[in-house]
Amino acid sequence: MSDDGILEQVDGRWQLRFVRRLPHPPATVWRAITEPEHLAAWFPARVDGERALGARLTFVFENGEGPDTEGEITAYDPPSRFELRWGDELLRFDLRPDADGCVLTFVDAFDEVGKAARDGAGWHACLDLLEHDLAGDDAPWTSGDRWAEVHPGYVERFGPEAATIGPPG
Repeated sequence: MSDDGILEQVDGRWQLRFVRRLPHPPATVWRAITEPEHLAAWFPARVDGERALGARLTFVFENGEGPDTEGEITAYDPPSRFELRWGDELLRFDLRPDADGCVLTFVDAFDEVGKAARDGAGWHACLDLLEHDLAGDDAPWTSGDRWAEVHPGYVERFGPEAATIGPPG
């Protein structure tokens, strides 16, 4: 199983899909993908709001990387599915038990193919940080360094049309 995301078009939208096998039970990974204190270690923005189906959310970039964005929880089925709308994107986390751990499938659905390589590298770095957080250790690189390391591979795999929107600010 590769750590790399794949780009596909589904129902008229683009989506990045990542599948990672994690050596942790679904309940542990569920906490890491839903609880604010764990999200702070790997998710690109602070997520304010109640964790419940239909709850309104605000995504806050604490260092000015982007504007605050509204969203909502569109699926909430602990510990197997967490789906949320972030602006016009839909993020879905699916967990399924697998031996002594679980398989995480993460999907980001969006409309503009030009940002696929940028965001693919970004989510790749975020999921790598999630794995380090779950292991209880610090990553040996910054998220920006990891992004710069994996981004060229996403540009090469996805093609120039998926790389028209540049790196994060």
